Amino acid sequence: MRSSAEPITGFLAQTVLARLEDAKAEDVVCLNLQGKTPLADTMIIATGRSNIHVGAITEHVVKAFKDSGVQAPRVEGLPHCDWVLVDAGDIIVHLFRPEVRQFYNLEKMWGRDRPGERRAG
Repeated sequence: MRSSAEPITGFLAQTVLARLEDAKAEDVVCLNLQGKTPLADTMIIATGRSNIHVGAITEHVVKAFKDSGVQAPRVEGLPHCDWVLVDAGDIIVHLFRPEVRQFYNLEKMWGRDRPGERRAG
């Protein structure tokens, strides 16, 4: 159980990261976007081994949000599952197949190695 002082975004991010681990997502990265963009506070990027794996990971992530009280996260990129975006407002999750992730390289765009960013897992 989380303390009342813990921000809800932090709790949700930890819940999503745990579900990504359960789903065997690979190369999980959590980026802190607070103060960098009004788009979201947290961006999580992860890789699935195949289209089917990306789809399965997406189901785990959507369930994590719903179980935490986020009623309708927006999901884009289904049914192809090359790149799936799960948008829950303050948290955005990008799920990729390896070659698609390498091509778009969101970590570089959003400054993965800046202070405050960390590799999850």
